Amino acid sequence: MSKRTLPDFARDARRFGLGAAVKDRLAWRGMNMDPTDIADTGNYTFLVNGKGPAAGETFLFRPGERVKLRLVNGSAMTFFDVRIPGLKMTVVASDGRPVEPVTVDELRIAVAEAYDVIVEPTADAAYAVFAESVDRSGHALATLAPREGMRATPPARRPRALLTLAEMGHGAGSAHGHAGHHASAMDHAAMGHGLGGETGARTAFPKVDHGMGRPAAHPGAHGRSDQGAGLGAEGEVDGSGRVLGWSSGAPWGARVLSYADLRALEPHGDARPPTRDVVVRLTGNMERYVWTLDGKVFGKAEPIRMRFGERVRVTFVNETMMAHPMHLHGMFMQAETGAPLDRLPEKTVVAVAPGRTASVIITADQAGEWAFHCHLLYHMESGMMQKLVVARTDGPVAAASAPVGDPYAGHAGHAH
Repeated sequence: MSKRTLPDFARDARRFGLGAAVKDRLAWRGMNMDPTDIADTGNYTFLVNGKGPAAGETFLFRPGERVKLRLVNGSAMTFFDVRIPGLKMTVVASDGRPVEPVTVDELRIAVAEAYDVIVEPTADAAYAVFAESVDRSGHALATLAPREGMRATPPARRPRALLTLAEMGHGAGSAHGHAGHHASAMDHAAMGHGLGGETGARTAFPKVDHGMGRPAAHPGAHGRSDQGAGLGAEGEVDGSGRVLGWSSGAPWGARVLSYADLRALEPHGDARPPTRDVVVRLTGNMERYVWTLDGKVFGKAEPIRMRFGERVRVTFVNETMMAHPMHLHGMFMQAETGAPLDRLPEKTVVAVAPGRTASVIITADQAGEWAFHCHLLYHMESGMMQKLVVARTDGPVAAASAPVGDPYAGHAGHAH
């Protein structure tokens, strides 16, 4: 579980003072969270097409040809950081929808997300298709090779990340508190390290934003997410080898895919601005292992209601220290990434990073009752799910501007 220990507390007390160290622990205690809450579960064997790292899956290529890989995260609970050392990946589709090509060194893929990437291997060599779990507990591995029998060597495992209070609005200058605790709480970014972006200091690792939301300092705010803006540097905590924040620990100079990079390849049919807003709070805590939408488990809250044909902005406010891949059945969500309205990427899953806010636009063009949930299986099972109803009616829709249900759950397959 990699939780902080008494020696960690003693080290923080020496460096930052006993009072600051105590305030830090109390703040985390008040949220029923821990800065090591990167993933819920462990002891998995990670697979590629059903094969573990030891057995290994092999994909063949002819040197110089263009190869398209369809990356699908079919796991129940695991975010992966995917890279192919020695090769660039050109992303050409997200969740099955074509996007303008963007070339990256790696990407983070949430549960149930899919990306199509094109690679162009030129050497007569084996390349590692390497998918590392975000908690660095293991990896899935395949080999991209010119002939059978070749095995790629996986790269070294990266350091495990440590979340910061700044991600919950506790950092220097923040006016937003959580669970009764405010900016007075200690966090490493506010204690002279310059790791939260205040000084722009360059450290061992860049502050990589995957575009999975903007800082959630004002949970009621609506409008475009401006995802990917205003990020600073992050690095190791006191030489412990851990990376701060919801980061991949990618080296300086590496390009990591962000939602802000995604633009639909062609203009889509419905580019109307939304006519109303719905706020969905992603709530719960790790210690009791309760996961909810707007503080209510599935079946205890009124459904989210939409009128057939209307355009609605849904804003996800993640009040937890876990990332949540939100999934809507029946309709695509257009992620507000800063692209023009007619080029917003259409997604079936939108991941919202810890303590961040993200927004999507939904065209309610499929009448019926639809599941809306977090795609982490155990989060959905514990209650992080809601019903979305699209009705053919000329009457009013309920709860037009009130905070409504939260998305969380995992399903093995979907029809869209």
